Amino acid sequence: MTSDSSSTGRSLVPAWAASLYTRMNAPPASSKLRVVIAGGGVAGLETALALAELAPETTTRVLIAPNADFVYRPMAVQEPFAYPAARHYRLEQIVADADAELVADEVTRVEPEKQIVHTRAGAQVQYDALVLAVGAVARPRYPHAITIDDRRLDDAFHGLLQDVEGGYIRAIAFVSPGRMAWPLPLYELALMTAARAYDVNLEIDLTLITPEERPLAIFGARASSAVLELLEQAHIETVNSAYAEVPREGEVVIHPGDRRLHVDRVVALPELYGPPIGGVPLGENGFIPVDSFAQVPGAGPIYAAGDATQFAIKHGGLAAQQADIAAISIAAMAGEEMPRRRFEPMIHGMLLTGDKPLYLAARISGSLGSTSDVTDSPTWWPPTKIVAPYLAPYLDERDTKTGTPS
Repeated sequence: MTSDSSSTGRSLVPAWAASLYTRMNAPPASSKLRVVIAGGGVAGLETALALAELAPETTTRVLIAPNADFVYRPMAVQEPFAYPAARHYRLEQIVADADAELVADEVTRVEPEKQIVHTRAGAQVQYDALVLAVGAVARPRYPHAITIDDRRLDDAFHGLLQDVEGGYIRAIAFVSPGRMAWPLPLYELALMTAARAYDVNLEIDLTLITPEERPLAIFGARASSAVLELLEQAHIETVNSAYAEVPREGEVVIHPGDRRLHVDRVVALPELYGPPIGGVPLGENGFIPVDSFAQVPGAGPIYAAGDATQFAIKHGGLAAQQADIAAISIAAMAGEEMPRRRFEPMIHGMLLTGDKPLYLAARISGSLGSTSDVTDSPTWWPPTKIVAPYLAPYLDERDTKTGTPS
């Protein structure tokens, strides 16, 4: 419900929301900087944990998010292959451990000049610094394809695997649209599907179509060559520098060249769009522009991190890096003695293959990795999918205490 009034002048804001507004906007008991974090994903939680470490006594932290759980979504790609479900963590517990307050709501609009955020339930929350970490909106690009959605991938992909095992599917195309989301899951699904077909002694034609100049080019030449070798060993044909259309079920048209593939199924990445938040500057396709300090230009003390930003690569580890840059700037604003840092993206990826994973790393410069590394064992700790200086060790410690495998 949004804030409004009826013809009788009565407020339509629910009582609990009005109470929240009063509580959140009471005069501060101290000179602590009030930091509002919008979003309960990687970037939002990394920000909260970072500020709890960097500025515990000079900031108060409020995290606004609609989700009850934080789901370790990068591992959801394994679920259709009979692996354990992606891990779930209670958001309330993580936020409490970060000594922050959790508000179960969703930020919909910002008034930068008043330094107020408006929520879906009608509350208004004052901030001294704001971090927008609300993620992106994923939309299917091809109506005649199975779109990769890590929130419900098991449901969407399980039936396809059953048909593969039953011998009903002989050809699958894995397609990345022109505007890519994070490409790793497409490669993982193709490699794990090939491994499953091999395990049940079936021959199947697999084609991976991508606008990248070479497989996973973002990781640089060395890592890309290793991935290409994996694809060739799995008998997956790759079509690079290509743009695909899926005009009807079972048909893929590849440009340039107007090549046509006839397949039994098409699996595709979604396209990502920026979050529907009013009152802040938005760039192309609705993403939030940020500078090298993760600050939104011309909007005052507003920062953004993660998939909601205009940075082209959407990846949990990069979201955490942006969050840390924002947290450092906010800590300095709160009076902590620390130099501000610029965003210098370093990307780490664990490629699931159906056999041993491949570990990839690259420092990003321009459109390709300027330095890259590929190993069969991790070069970072903890050896998780999402490399985040505060969130990753926190989750690893939680898993160790509960006996949950990493």
